[in-house]
Amino acid sequence: MDPWLELSWRDVHARLIIYIADQLQRQLPEPLVARAEENVSVDIEDEPATRVRPDVEVAEAWRGTSGSGAATSALSAVVAEPLLLRVPEPEVDRRVEIIDPASGGRVVTAIEVLSPSNKLPGRARVAYQSKQRAFLAGGVNLVEIDLVREGEWAFSVDEALLPARKRTPYMVCVFRTTRLGERALYRLPLRERLPCIAIPLRPQDRDVVLDLQEVVDQAYERGRYDRTDYRRPLDPPLASEDAAWAVELLRQAGRV
Repeated sequence: MDPWLELSWRDVHARLIIYIADQLQRQLPEPLVARAEENVSVDIEDEPATRVRPDVEVAEAWRGTSGSGAATSALSAVVAEPLLLRVPEPEVDRRVEIIDPASGGRVVTAIEVLSPSNKLPGRARVAYQSKQRAFLAGGVNLVEIDLVREGEWAFSVDEALLPARKRTPYMVCVFRTTRLGERALYRLPLRERLPCIAIPLRPQDRDVVLDLQEVVDQAYERGRYDRTDYRRPLDPPLASEDAAWAVELLRQAGRV
């Protein structure tokens, strides 16, 4: 996994959703189909965290003018000067849903690729947790793919159940409706190839396989991330051993 992809996560995230849907589409049994779904929301924080864009900012006074540049109407009325407010950019919440058209479009499996907003304190995280609970309560298989190091634990299982020594910078959590008391956790060490993930469908179906490395490679190649400036600092920074490993790889490739 290339941690510098996290610096352009909006674009990378959008690409991963499409490539995941495309890869799974070829494997799904009839009549199941994979769809890229999205919701648009605006995250308004009471106390914005560091590096988060302000929710509402008083930028400057705005002076209304007519086409001729006059600031008043024909009746010489004085036009009030409103304040120009900059509103937060809407966040697009994208995911892959595998649906069963034969059952009226019921969602069989939801695949979430986590973003920092899902892992940082705020309303976006609360909204994600609410959606997470709705999937579990509604009998929907849930696959959560976490490829960003920023933020807190966001999976649908208590963080305390996984010992710290078993954790890796990136992880995947899979909930199956047929195994309510279990979660399958895939460990994704930074220096290893991303694994293939078993994606559950209906109880009568065999799992399909998501080659996570393949879709990340597609995002890297088609997004032209080979042009990345690898001198840009990472936030959060890599652990010392991982940082040394990354620098050596970049040096061998002539990128630093």
